[in-house]
Amino acid sequence: MDVSPAWRRDEPAPPVRVVHLGLGAFARAHLLTYTQDAGADLPPAQRWGVAGFTGRSARAAHDLASQDGRYTLVERGVDGDRTRVVDALVEVHDGADATRWRALLARPEVAVLTLTVTEAGYRRTSTGALDRRDAQVRDDAALLGRYVADGDAGGTARAATTAPGRVLDGLRARRAAGGGTLAVVSLDNLPDNGDALRRVVLELAEDVDHDLAGWVRTHVAFVSSMVDRITPATTDADRTAVRDATGRQDAAPVVTEPFREWVLSGRFPAGRPAWDVAGARFVADLAPYEHRKLWLLNAGHSLLAYAGLPRGARTVAEAYADPVVRTRLEELWREAREVLPLTGGELDDALADLRSRFANARIEHRLEQIARDGSQKLPVRVLAVARTRRDAGLPVGPAGAGVLADWAQHLRDSVGVAGDEAHPDLAAAHLADRLRDADPDTAAAFVVAALAPDLADDRTFVATVAGAVAARHALTPS
Repeated sequence: MDVSPAWRRDEPAPPVRVVHLGLGAFARAHLLTYTQDAGADLPPAQRWGVAGFTGRSARAAHDLASQDGRYTLVERGVDGDRTRVVDALVEVHDGADATRWRALLARPEVAVLTLTVTEAGYRRTSTGALDRRDAQVRDDAALLGRYVADGDAGGTARAATTAPGRVLDGLRARRAAGGGTLAVVSLDNLPDNGDALRRVVLELAEDVDHDLAGWVRTHVAFVSSMVDRITPATTDADRTAVRDATGRQDAAPVVTEPFREWVLSGRFPAGRPAWDVAGARFVADLAPYEHRKLWLLNAGHSLLAYAGLPRGARTVAEAYADPVVRTRLEELWREAREVLPLTGGELDDALADLRSRFANARIEHRLEQIARDGSQKLPVRVLAVARTRRDAGLPVGPAGAGVLADWAQHLRDSVGVAGDEAHPDLAAAHLADRLRDADPDTAAAFVVAALAPDLADDRTFVATVAGAVAARHALTPS
């Protein structure tokens, strides 16, 4: 594909040493900016270039390829915009390009594989195991099993479709080529995401080839990380603003907030970019930082979405500006901070940052987007706090129970029905149908059993959720 003259590089592109799966806006606002900043003072040959593969849509690959992987990053602060060009992405490919995927991961100089996938993308059961009932998981196992049997490490064979399948396909090619050790880094909101990915990849590998599973255990390190940077979907208005500010037509700009954070835990046996130079932190115990982010920022987002949407809010900033919603948010934070293993000063600073970030009306983080797939998000954002409070001997948190009630109301009012691919929470579509005719006690029992079966016998907790559901029903016009 011809590259537009406006986007041609002034110097040679750095060599590919990182391969990334999932070229959405978040990866381009987070991973790629850290990688670029890590090598900012180095000559191109010593920097770490990234080859990116799309996760779902090939459109992003087409748009970015036409710009040689380069794009405009807009940091949208309260007082104005700061724009810059990010050029750490040196190759862009459709995720279905299995040949290039395998060829790159077979190279010994490629030292890191990174992923940005949704919580649902791991294809796990409620216990964290690989979901072997998933049709696409079964297809990937059969596909990769045939490739192993045929000795096909590359060629023109089609790509796996799930994230565990794609990772294993790349590792299979690396083993066949003698590519050596590799670090695989997860960037998402799932706790212990490196361990979660390791488990599903190894379970898939055991289904495909026991020897391949052994090679993965020996040669591949799975790194967990906590990532944070609010990055709304790019709009046509954003593209127009970028063109007006830079004079370039950009098909793939990214708008994000000035704040960013990255905390990692794990080994990099073949090396890594100097992400710490760009502000990333490497720690032995990631859990406190994961919990802080999930229980304060992500849980706060869920509350703002499910409480704000019925009150007419469209964005995080609009919901945060509502005094009723904001009061509930502060109570949710109080419940979480009582069981967070961090100092009071650290938590005060984190909450001050969140209040400022949520109030930034120039970042249009849409509540409708946040509200999707709550059945995957709420267990780690809200139920984990309830469980930790119970284990610590603390009383049930009414603010957390209120978020579950808001989610139940959101499901009950959802337009989609079970089997409808447009449903905002496919994993909970059948629950939504059951909630429509349920009384508050039954609805609470359904919700807790679906999201946290281990709490289903906790009568105090279920009763608290039921009370919150009843309050929502009372406010809903008949």
